[in-house]
Amino acid sequence: MKILGIESSSLVASVALLQDEILIAEYTVNYKRTHSQTLLPMLDEIVQMTETELEDLDGIAVSAGPGSFTGLRIGSATAKGLGLALNKPLLAVPTVDAMAYQLYGCSHWICPIMDAKRGQVYTGIYRFEREFEVLKPECAMDLGELIEEIRESQQTAVFLGDGVPVGKEQIIRELGDRALFAPAPCGRQRAAAVAALGTEYLKAGRMQTAAEHAPEYLRMSQAERELAAKKKRQSQETEQR
Repeated sequence: MKILGIESSSLVASVALLQDEILIAEYTVNYKRTHSQTLLPMLDEIVQMTETELEDLDGIAVSAGPGSFTGLRIGSATAKGLGLALNKPLLAVPTVDAMAYQLYGCSHWICPIMDAKRGQVYTGIYRFEREFEVLKPECAMDLGELIEEIRESQQTAVFLGDGVPVGKEQIIRELGDRALFAPAPCGRQRAAAVAALGTEYLKAGRMQTAAEHAPEYLRMSQAERELAAKKKRQSQETEQR
């Protein structure tokens, strides 16, 4: 079974190839370049270096969100284009699920946090001691509320993601020794994790056609929020006349 993984939900751009659950290649860059500049060249290099025929893929796993609206659209468009051209199924993997999937053997709560701005994070709560368990599905919420939920549970939680540098001081202040932080190799998104979890999706029949696929943003974009606010103001002004 050969699975291509694509990750572009944040600053990280990552492409990986798994064959029979073995990581054959991974190309990951966490730097200030747009994914439209990086994903296809990274994919092309992996294909050439591993002498892979894209027609031999069994599926294309893509980080489906939440995350950056622009990044998700680029990753989604790349996966959809490949899926349509190659007639291959897409495996839509929630971004935070894939992040948590890196911490195999962790009996503590696993808590990926992606900075969603305005004091919010994209997150979920997981455990992965023997089987991968989703304790709290992906969501957008206030970081303080998430910390309070963990504090009340009296569980130890391992945090990872680009929300850690933003909220680390608050997390430590509120949770103390019950807060742990993942090391750098598994502290960000990785296409290898997307592909690995996508492999499990394919085994379970959790796939979709390229035409069906759409990213999951969880929140409206800034443009959509501004439009909604404008319509609300206009409605209020009309009612006042």
